[in-house]
Formats: sequence, C-alpha cells, structure tokens
Amino acid sequence: MSFFSLFKIALLALKRNKFRAFLTMLGVIIGVASVIAMLAIGQGSKESIQQQISNMGSNMLFVRPGSINSRGVRLSASEAQSLTLADSRAILRDCPAVAMVSPQVQGSGQAIAGARNWPTSIHGVNPDYLEIRKISIVHGSSFSAKDVNSSAKVCLLGQTVVNNLFGPDAEPVGQLIRFNRIPFKVIGVLSEKGESTFGRDQDDIILAPYTTVMKRILAISHLQRIYISAQSEDLVEQAAVEVSATLRREHKLPEDRDDDFNIRTQQELVTTFSATSEILTVLLASIAAISLLVGGIGIMNIMYVSVTERTREIGLRMAVGGKGRHILLQFLMESILLSVSGGLLGIGLGIGCSRLVASFLAWPISITSESIALAFAFCSAIGIFFGWYPAQKAASLDPIDALRFE
Repeated sequence: MSFFSLFKIALLALKRNKFRAFLTMLGVIIGVASVIAMLAIGQGSKESIQQQISNMGSNMLFVRPGSINSRGVRLSASEAQSLTLADSRAILRDCPAVAMVSPQVQGSGQAIAGARNWPTSIHGVNPDYLEIRKISIVHGSSFSAKDVNSSAKVCLLGQTVVNNLFGPDAEPVGQLIRFNRIPFKVIGVLSEKGESTFGRDQDDIILAPYTTVMKRILAISHLQRIYISAQSEDLVEQAAVEVSATLRREHKLPEDRDDDFNIRTQQELVTTFSATSEILTVLLASIAAISLLVGGIGIMNIMYVSVTERTREIGLRMAVGGKGRHILLQFLMESILLSVSGGLLGIGLGIGCSRLVASFLAWPISITSESIALAFAFCSAIGIFFGWYPAQKAASLDPIDALRFE
C-alpha cells in the first residue's frame, strides 16, 4: 500500500470525527505553543542581558578591593583600602593589553538646584571613564584632564537627575547645583541608558573629577574601584592577567598570600547570567513539555477508542487480504497526522502568544528556528510513540474474532 493511500485513508477516518480529532489535537497544540513561547521568552531574556552587559563595554574589566586581614581581623571588601592612585597609574604604565584606566570613587547625598532637591550618588572618575563605560554626552561637554588635576568643581548629570532638579525640558548646562553643600557647575548631560541588568537606574548619577570627589566630598585618599578597558575584546583575559601581576607587585604580596583585590570582567558577567538564563529557559520549557506529554496520552486514548470502534472494519480488511503491517501503518498514520497537525497549529499559536507577550508586557522575546524545529520534532515523536501501541494492537487482531466483534 502506497504512502498516499495510507494518508488518504487516515484523513478520511479523522474527518468522520472532526470535533473529536480537534479535541485530541488540543493537548498537542497547547503543549507546542507553550514550549515555543517559553523558549522565546527565555532566549529573549538571555539576549537582552547579553546586550545590556555589552553596552557597558564588552572589553571592560574592573578592579575592586578584596577582603583582607588587618591585625588578625578580617575586613570586608567595602572596608578595605587596598587600591590607590599609584595602582591605577601602574596598570596603565605596565600592562600592554590595557588601553584606558579610570579611578573611581563614589558617595551618596542630596543634590540641590534652586528649590528642588534629589537624593542621588556622585561618581568621581576621569575623562576616560566615559569611553570605558560607553557613555556619551548629549548636551555640553566632558571635563578634561586639567579639571582633574585642579580638582575643578564641575560635573555631568544623568537624565534622571536633570528631570528631578530642572525638569524634563530644561537646559541645565552652565547652571550650578550643590551636592552635600559643595557647589558644582553643570558642564554636560549624559545620554539616557535606562535600567541596568540589576534593575538600577543608570541615569540617576552625577559624574565629576575623581580628585574633586575624593578631596571635597569623601575626604579619602584610596580608590573604591579601578575601571579598565582592554585594547580589544580578545585581549580582556590577557589584560586581567597583567593587571593581577601588576597589583601583586605594587602591593608587595608574597606568593603564599591571597590577592587583596578582585578583578571582574564583562565576559564573566555574560557567562554567569547566560548560564542562569539557560537553566531557567530549560526549566520553563520542561514544564511546558509536560502538557505535550499529556497531549500524547490523549492521542493514545483516542486511538484505543478508534481501534475498538473499528474492530469489524479491521477484520473485514484482513479477510480480503490486508496485511498486519498495513493495519499498523494506517493507525500509526492517523496518530502522526493528529500530532503533526496539532504541532503546526501549536507553532502558529506559540508565535502569536510570544508576540502578544512582547507587545503588551514589553518582555524581550526571541523566536528561533531551532525552538520551532525542536517543538515540531518532539510532537512528531510523541505521535509515533503514543500511536504505536494502539496501532500494534489493531494489527495483531485475529480476523475471525474481529468480524464477530459486536
């Protein structure tokens, strides 16, 4: 019997019970749609995280103090004062894979402009910080190395600070603000960056020369972080090795002592968050696949009913020369047709649901051909797996007993 004949017979059998066939396919439709939607949401979240981290500078790495022992007492990283300006100069001087370096200190306080005020944070950096973090200026200009050397009281404002101190349509460049009673002249406005991967508002920030913040705001001589840009993305790991060696030499650490600093790269963040996102994606897809298995059980149940209802038909076909394999292939074709049809409808529903989620909930989604192929292959395999046993039972019926069946 040809494939076309089997397909035609299976299609006619399903047409006799259209509504029952649709209800049987419903489990597969919902299962496939759920798998595609969950994979789209998971993949979209992963790509969004990778994009946000890359926007901070794909070849960026930073150094922060590590926990250290002081007179037998273990100090946390936030209390340690192991990084200095000399360290940042040594990194730029002695690390060939490093392109730019920016010291960084920060403090929190109240920013005031006229009758308005806003709680925010001020970051002390040098001009290279903007390039390292991929931050641009939309109005005004950045401070210069001369401003850093003279501890000038100038600053750059993030868009959130501008909106709260001056209003969304104001022009703050050239105006004065106060931060913890210290006056600063606004010389530039930063481009809008939105929320970070961690949910922090990246526009709620003031940037000023690090010397100004260290002397006039924090009254400290140590650094809280050192931001570094490698010569290229391929040299990030090499830069990290060079920075580690340089800092150990500068801090005069013997070989048996642990580092008193920590180096983090963007690649590590991407790898960590990607791994977490992949685990969540697999978990969501696995939960969605359960409904696909339930749909497969529904197919098996209906095929059992179909075999029982058509026992006399099976006996008649065998009596006129039909082979057992022909009966098996006929019922198996019906099962596959149910699962494949449900799979195709489920793919359309899954793509539609994913786009609705993106439109109404503003969640990032990414529908890939791999996820569609995986869902379709899975539903096809379910049709074969759950349809085989009922088809085998039909093929093994005794023709005489089947003809006598009432």
